[in-house]
Amino acid sequence: MQQNLQPKVKDLVLIGGGHSHAIVLRMFGMKLLPGVRLTLITAASQTAYSGILPGHIAGFYTHDECHIDLRPLANFAQAQLYIDRVVAVDLENNKVLCAKGLAVDFDVLSIDIGSTPATLSVSGAAEYAIAVKPVSQLLEHWDQLIEAVGKNPQELIRIAIAGGGAGGVELALSMQSHLHRILRPTQQPIQNLKIHLFQRGQELMPNYYQSVRHQLQQILTERGIKLHLGETVCNIAPTKHQETKEIFKIKCESGLTVECNKIFWVTQASAPEWLKIAGLGTNEQGFILVEDTLQSQTHPQIFAAGDIATMVNHQRPKAGVFAVRQGKPLFENLQRILLGKSLKPYRPQKQYLSLIGTGDQRAMSATGYAYATRGIITLPPHKLLWRYKDWIDRRFMERFCFE
Repeated sequence: MQQNLQPKVKDLVLIGGGHSHAIVLRMFGMKLLPGVRLTLITAASQTAYSGILPGHIAGFYTHDECHIDLRPLANFAQAQLYIDRVVAVDLENNKVLCAKGLAVDFDVLSIDIGSTPATLSVSGAAEYAIAVKPVSQLLEHWDQLIEAVGKNPQELIRIAIAGGGAGGVELALSMQSHLHRILRPTQQPIQNLKIHLFQRGQELMPNYYQSVRHQLQQILTERGIKLHLGETVCNIAPTKHQETKEIFKIKCESGLTVECNKIFWVTQASAPEWLKIAGLGTNEQGFILVEDTLQSQTHPQIFAAGDIATMVNHQRPKAGVFAVRQGKPLFENLQRILLGKSLKPYRPQKQYLSLIGTGDQRAMSATGYAYATRGIITLPPHKLLWRYKDWIDRRFMERFCFE
């Protein structure tokens, strides 16, 4: 009697819809692998593209223009899509456990869930500060703030941003730009808006060259954004309520106190606890340690990319450019492990070009560096650089349009 020898179906599960996984899904859609069942588990059906997000906050892009819709992307890749939050991974039985009770089997697992700002060590931050991730939460609060300012433009608005890296700087400039455009037509003084930027170190944007830091510090100062350099926020607490606003008091280790209406948290990134509980090899911050193949140092059936991963041999800042660049090598190695082939190492670049928006439809050209902080010429803000940045970002997003 002849046996029906069906090839065993292998389950590839992707956790998270970050930049790397968006590219992986697109590439799987273009090059389907027979005998592989692809599944995407993500907490949200849309993922924000970090390159356009500051421009969206500044009011230059719509919500759809800065978000990748994962539903048509998963459909293009012929992937099963589950909108759910992962709470645990059972590495003994190769199962992903989700908040709604779903358990998903895998042969190969890839994790690209980004990171969240670390707030737990600061008293009151988890309760009263607005973390920039998840982005959906940030945008919900931002939309509410824009609506409130539109209704009561005569009221004083005080915003605090904790974190003076590139994200915090762009957020400050983008928020100021959008709110000024609301205030000006109402003939309200733009001085009604006060923005405070807190940075633990003595200088902004430590992963950039001195010329970049100097120019952006000058721009922030000229635009009236109050810089608190060398100030570590240690406590946030509500003080009193006005008719339409709650007021919070921010206290720093130096004794400095500042009152504000909204606090946005853009500090050092952190990782969810379930990664370490699962038994995956992580660093002190909880990020998954991966080899040059983007493969877990401790579990060869697990891969990780984007902010949630730390390459053991190539330490790099948590920046979207690296997540985008990891997409193709991650796809290739996922295919190779499923086919039983040897994996290829990936070496990320040390330097990376940043086109930093300054909130006024101009951008400056800056080179970020993983270790050094001096020595390169920086192009000042210009509309042509903004147009170039806009062209790059729109071209990237067009890759994920499926109509």
